[in-house]
Amino acid sequence: MVMGELEQETGLLVIGSGPGGYAAAFRAADLGLDVTMVDPQPQPGGVCLFSGCIPSKTLLFLSELIHDAARSEHMGVAFGPPRIDLAALRGWKAEVIGSMAGGLTSLCRQRGIQLLQGRARFEGSHTVRLQDSELRRVTFKHAVIATGSETIPYPGRPFVPGGRIMDSAGALALADIPETLLIIGGGYVGLELGTAFAALGSRVTVVEMAQTLLPGVDRDLVAPLQRRLQAFVHIHLQTRVAALQERDDGVDVLFEGPGIQAEQRFDRVLVAIGRRPASTELDLARTGVTTDERGFILVDEQLRTADPAIFAVGDVAGGMMLANKASREGKVAAEAIAGKSSAYDVRSIPAIIYTDPQIAWCGLTEDQARAAGIDVKVLRFPWKFSGRAHTMGAPEGLTKLIADPETGRIVGVGAVGRGAEGLISEGSLAVEMGVLAEDMALSLHPHPTLSETEGEAAELYLGSSTHILARKA
Repeated sequence: MVMGELEQETGLLVIGSGPGGYAAAFRAADLGLDVTMVDPQPQPGGVCLFSGCIPSKTLLFLSELIHDAARSEHMGVAFGPPRIDLAALRGWKAEVIGSMAGGLTSLCRQRGIQLLQGRARFEGSHTVRLQDSELRRVTFKHAVIATGSETIPYPGRPFVPGGRIMDSAGALALADIPETLLIIGGGYVGLELGTAFAALGSRVTVVEMAQTLLPGVDRDLVAPLQRRLQAFVHIHLQTRVAALQERDDGVDVLFEGPGIQAEQRFDRVLVAIGRRPASTELDLARTGVTTDERGFILVDEQLRTADPAIFAVGDVAGGMMLANKASREGKVAAEAIAGKSSAYDVRSIPAIIYTDPQIAWCGLTEDQARAAGIDVKVLRFPWKFSGRAHTMGAPEGLTKLIADPETGRIVGVGAVGRGAEGLISEGSLAVEMGVLAEDMALSLHPHPTLSETEGEAAELYLGSSTHILARKA
């Protein structure tokens, strides 16, 4: 049999090697299953590692350094203007990605997982054919689909590698630092990359069709970020892009919206209007798998699809498109396949937006409670009363708890400010475990830390917070 016609069998085939895929593969291998993982990339990690979470946070960390250097002058320490070495920056990003990809590859080898490079398409409920691979076909007892999601392009303008109209992966390739950058979409991807490119020297414009930035996030958490962004980013809400025309030296854009010049030219345009499930090229019609009208694969609490042999996890299965959620789902699917009693039953999914300031939340939001008519007690502790926030020069932050007014059980937590990512884990544990506000208030928090803001917010439920004067009845 010649190369290209090779076939093999496996107990579990994992399609996609992102956080959901490799978590499923690792857990299944630990449980003794025979595992094969296939992905278009030669190493595991998926979009998150190669063109999403990790490279964007690498860039955002550097942007924080630039902001801190400028902010420190007020504190008595002055640095010169930053000198951006784009080649070195790309090299640092590649070093981070390479190190993590190498670690994942080593873990696959140590667990006995076979890695295949290629694209899988289903031929039936127990067989896939592979494209761009040395193997032609893989038969399996079970499969986990973990193909993730892909950026939605501007209508009629597909992304072209190296083009001036980019998706997030194109922007993170860092071909250059554009003098002017338009970002279409005021969600977390657009704002994170807008923050980074503005710090690197681009003049950034953000347009969003909705009335607010970050639709779906509580307004009191968004407000400090929006005030910060308006100092160096042009923001236009209730504004749409009516037309895009890419030229050799820029992109001509036609806008429709209040208070914006209708025709403008930008060096580059980043399209960040959302993501869609990467399910259309799997040939799911050859299986019993079903999808909703948007292409998300329908699954039960064990992540099993309508086809008993096939499971789906992560972005492709819908819900919040977060790596931590995908990873947990992957582990649950692996355990279910191994015959263990396991189900995805998560009360709290922590989410973080890595702008400056950061926004983090978990559980029920205030807006969700209002929309559903749920009675809640909202407890806010402004960081202007936090000693640690003042030492960092970041008193504009806020920590909030959402509690059941009758029982005091914490059902949601949110924070905005520098280092908010470090606060949300305590909040997520509190929501997941059904902690009472009294429990959090009476738990000693180290001083001086931002975590004290969670304790003092909880104290408000008891009627008194150390650093906020209680209102007299």
